[in-house]
Amino acid sequence: MANKIITNALKNGRTVLTEVESKQLVASAGIPVVETKLAKTKAEAIEISKSMGFPVVLKIVSPDIIHKSDIGGVKLNLTNATQVGKAYTEIMAAAKKANKKADIHGVSVQKMAKPGVEVIMGMSKDAQFGPVLMFGLGGVFVEVLKDVAFRIVPLTRRDASQMIREIKGYPILEGYRGQEPANVTALEDLLLKLSEFVDKTPQIKELDLNPIFAYKDRAVAVDARVILESQA
Repeated sequence: MANKIITNALKNGRTVLTEVESKQLVASAGIPVVETKLAKTKAEAIEISKSMGFPVVLKIVSPDIIHKSDIGGVKLNLTNATQVGKAYTEIMAAAKKANKKADIHGVSVQKMAKPGVEVIMGMSKDAQFGPVLMFGLGGVFVEVLKDVAFRIVPLTRRDASQMIREIKGYPILEGYRGQEPANVTALEDLLLKLSEFVDKTPQIKELDLNPIFAYKDRAVAVDARVILESQA
């Protein structure tokens, strides 16, 4: 599955995978992701939403539009077919306005995930050390606080454990002020799976799972972004 997704993208001259492709790719590594399906038409979006069950989230799917929410390409908490149809129309209009030449595949439809503690995991490549994994609090926290930890791939269980515990925001994962704690073992498992995956998939240049919702019993990636190495 992973090789097929990567090969198809590169064959089409793309190094940026869509959200749907990125999620399929990380899911193939055993990383839990929120079920996400591609809808190419409004009717398809409504049909998929009904089969998944409301509420759902719609997002623009285009390799040319990376910051989806900035251009109005994301609609949250849609609770019925009418709202989904309206959201589809608005997302398409916003995408075309933002980039007239964008290659638009459609919209992604996913179940609205139950809120959890938001964390981020990512990978970038260092010229000297190769793939490096990153862990921190997710969502806006990572941009504002820049409270993250790094380790060189491949990771050991001890590395994963230390990464999680050395961020300043670790008390939030423990259940700060009565909040539900996150399952730290599940997060360690995710980091180890991610490390193994990027170690054996050198075609990946960058990878972001943000946010991952961490719950008391599990963790699941809600969004994924993958950029491949250029073949030039």
